[in-house]
Amino acid sequence: MSLRIVQSRRPGPVFVCRKCLKRSNDPKAIKTAIKRAVKSGRGRSSGEKPARVVLTSCFGLCPKRAVVITGGTRGEYLLVSATEDVPGALALLREDQNTSSRSSSSSSRAKQATVRSAMLRINPI
Repeated sequence: MSLRIVQSRRPGPVFVCRKCLKRSNDPKAIKTAIKRAVKSGRGRSSGEKPARVVLTSCFGLCPKRAVVITGGTRGEYLLVSATEDVPGALALLREDQNTSSRSSSSSSRAKQATVRSAMLRINPI
């Protein structure tokens, strides 16, 4: 059996907690905003397909009046409570995924710390 690693033409998926989305004030508007922001193509190179939006089961964070979104395997989550926050949140996710795929030098660690602090500023609990 031979194993191969394949690179996708798509960025990593955006995971959204279905339970948080259902409990939010305007679930349909937030879901639509997430899909629009993903498909808008900001930050995508030509020929790259948009990321998939995947509704998942509970992440176990359960914030009040916010939706949990994540896009990576690093265990970092964004809390979005309004449709205006969605484009900025997805930009932070993409930025974080790009910095995590690069080398782990001290400058990229500083960038990651900046991204983490910006994530917390979007919607502190």
